[in-house]
Amino acid sequence: MSGGLAHGQQTEVADELAALSRQLYERGWMPGTAGNLSVRLPDGHAVITGSGRDKGTLTRHDMALVDTGTGGQLSPGLPRASAETTIHAAVYRTTRARAVVHVHSPYATAVACRAGDPARTRTLPLTGFELLKGLGLKHPAACDLPVFPNWREVPRIAADVAGHLGATADAPPGLLITDHGITTWGDDLRQARNRLECLESICQLLLLTRTDFAEPWKRE
Repeated sequence: MSGGLAHGQQTEVADELAALSRQLYERGWMPGTAGNLSVRLPDGHAVITGSGRDKGTLTRHDMALVDTGTGGQLSPGLPRASAETTIHAAVYRTTRARAVVHVHSPYATAVACRAGDPARTRTLPLTGFELLKGLGLKHPAACDLPVFPNWREVPRIAADVAGHLGATADAPPGLLITDHGITTWGDDLRQARNRLECLESICQLLLLTRTDFAEPWKRE
């Protein structure tokens, strides 16, 4: 990173983020410069992948330091923090997450296209899937996965996310954004990635088994 990360813990986290970014790129879940990952540090800051960087070749120098309360960038110079930093900050403010993963995995993105609404938040009921146990839910037999509108102004999406998570005690550790992708979180990057894999597989099963996913939901 041109501005430089300040100390060993930040650079260690940056290396972990770069490694996971490359792995998810190889799976086809972070094509080109798409997607963003972050880890919250004990001091209340977070290291996040930089904007416009090729996710298949990320290194520690492609990261930015941000404030988890506001999403504002703290590290000087380039790279700029991800354009979706405010969504990460919304998750950190309203949950106990220590890591956030946002990707464009194909099945979750397809479900986000079909289940979402461009003008209002919807919830997608998920019931009966064995993989729900991988989300760490208090009641793992069912949950309502939120699908947020893909507003042009990212802070508006972040406000929707913060409002929903703040008001929903049993919200799952994941969300969809209409026509866009999936975001998950957890105690660390590994748990956030595992939850991502569970939800991606559930979305694949929805597309394979639910007749109402054969065509996009009617949008009023």
